[in-house]
Amino acid sequence: MKMRWGAGVLAAAMLFMAQPQAQADEVISPEIYQWVQSTSRQNYFFNKQHMYFGQDDKGVLDANIMLVPVLKTYDAVQIQDVQAKRRWKMLSMEGYEDLVGCSEYLRFDLAAGTVTVYKHEDLDSDWGVLSTATNGRSVKIADLSEKDVDGVFYRAILNYAYSHLDEMAERTEKQKHAKINDAAKKKIAELKNPAEKKADKDAKEDKKSKKDTKKKKR
Repeated sequence: MKMRWGAGVLAAAMLFMAQPQAQADEVISPEIYQWVQSTSRQNYFFNKQHMYFGQDDKGVLDANIMLVPVLKTYDAVQIQDVQAKRRWKMLSMEGYEDLVGCSEYLRFDLAAGTVTVYKHEDLDSDWGVLSTATNGRSVKIADLSEKDVDGVFYRAILNYAYSHLDEMAERTEKQKHAKINDAAKKKIAELKNPAEKKADKDAKEDKKSKKDTKKKKR
């Protein structure tokens, strides 16, 4: 039996297909999914209605962490490539004749400047999950060039997130029941005004430098 999207996060974002033969990207709701780019193999979308901040072990909102579900739809060549790799690895091919793309769940660590694909799901034309992989692969975004396909995708997601910080905070508080303390509010304010954060950091470093110089003179 095929698995379905556990919490319905991605399934709720899709419109039902009128015809099984229709292209997958034709039934993706633009009200929920933001298209970023199309390459020769894949179309890239992220779910703008299910972007959340993380939480610490006490349930307090962690503004250093952003959680984002994304969707990629494949062309025929990419589908054949995925199928061929599964055959080579001797993995189950059940349902893969109907493969249309994948969903992935991303974890952005703003302090570390990394993004982690913590779950990958292959999808069929009914948006059922054919298989799930959890490898925790992390990438430093600064190491990706401006022309790198994944780099373009990740930066587009972050740019959108920075423009919707209050919306994300409210959604995380209401839907995930996160608590927002003064530290979280301060961090969100810093994300809104990176220039102020840099000025504060420079002031602290200048103060420390003067203090160190004073100690040396003693």
